[in-house]
Amino acid sequence: MARVKRPVQSRRRRREVLARAKGYYGNKSRSWRAANEQLMHSGNYAFRDRKARKNDFRRLWIQRINAACRREGMSYSRFIAGLKLAGVEVDRKILADLAVNKPEAFAALVATSKKAAAEAVEATAGAAAD
Repeated sequence: MARVKRPVQSRRRRREVLARAKGYYGNKSRSWRAANEQLMHSGNYAFRDRKARKNDFRRLWIQRINAACRREGMSYSRFIAGLKLAGVEVDRKILADLAVNKPEAFAALVATSKKAAAEAVEATAGAAAD
């Protein structure tokens, strides 16, 4: 069997790993083994945190919507329930943007939500009276 000589691929792989590890602290940017291990961990953290960022933003949007709702005299949960009853399908990202940049449009949505919630209460009260 012929002898296989592979220093080129190995050297290229190690050079790429060390290039990607530039800026890491201490041995993690100089030693191939430490750099490779750190890159594997970094890749896992990046994958995990790309998912976590979505939750973080949703949490931020909910806080902003809640603050704007309280300014209008309503709680977040009642506001969202009222929007669902009114059939308004606006996601939280857009609601948070409206709450920050266009408070008058957000106030109109709060009014819509209050009206839909009041109508739902009247409908259930009427059904209970029958």
